[in-house]
Amino acid sequence: MHTHTSTKHAGICVRDLRARQKVSQLDLALRVGVSQRHLSCIETGKASASKEMLLALLEGLEAPLNIRNETLVAGGFAPLFGSRPIEHREMNTINEVIDLMLMGQHAAPAMVLDSEWNLVKFNPGFIRLMNLLEFDVAALQATPNILLALTAPGGLATRLINPAEVLGDVLRRAQREALHVPSLQAMLNQIPQSMFESKVPVDTNNPTLVTRFQSAVGELRFISTFTTFGAPLDITAASLRIEHLFPADEQTRTAFS
Repeated sequence: MHTHTSTKHAGICVRDLRARQKVSQLDLALRVGVSQRHLSCIETGKASASKEMLLALLEGLEAPLNIRNETLVAGGFAPLFGSRPIEHREMNTINEVIDLMLMGQHAAPAMVLDSEWNLVKFNPGFIRLMNLLEFDVAALQATPNILLALTAPGGLATRLINPAEVLGDVLRRAQREALHVPSLQAMLNQIPQSMFESKVPVDTNNPTLVTRFQSAVGELRFISTFTTFGAPLDITAASLRIEHLFPADEQTRTAFS
């Protein structure tokens, strides 16, 4: 049986997450099917929340698995989701799928990022792209964060032909994700504010945003796809996404053939 104090802390976790996402008490109550009054009592610690209720509230907020674990522990319950390192033997199937996707389109640059945009894995096409952009792969591996690599002085953004368009999309995406990942928000705070302020019209002549690089072989044009694991039950697996950069014109296809 959990104590009033631990339940109060769990309620604060729910309240803080709800506030970060700018979700009202009424909205969350409707999503979960409880009264706003009961939700208010849980958040203030006046009412205890069962494990099932906490999980329902966290599901209603689409909380990351690590936040769900932290809230359960704060409520006096055992954590529900594992957090295996990527090299753990129980992650073998995850790694096999990742390697298959990285090498299945080996000519197209591809990389695996975690929830903080750290570079976890990449394929030969990605190395080829970095070389064509004359960007130091060793330096990127030393500080393997794509957000910082893009926005640092002399970073990858300096190779972009359409930096405002691409950075605008990247930073908006990162800001949305930071609602669930506080450590990502801390990283965004390191990026110069001016990079968040540029607004340019998106070229709607294309069906998707085209990332354009100036390289040693001329302009390279890519469209991006993102792949995540369906129904993850492990914090590490949930944090991973695979980004493919597919050539968007003949010149780029030739450079990566």
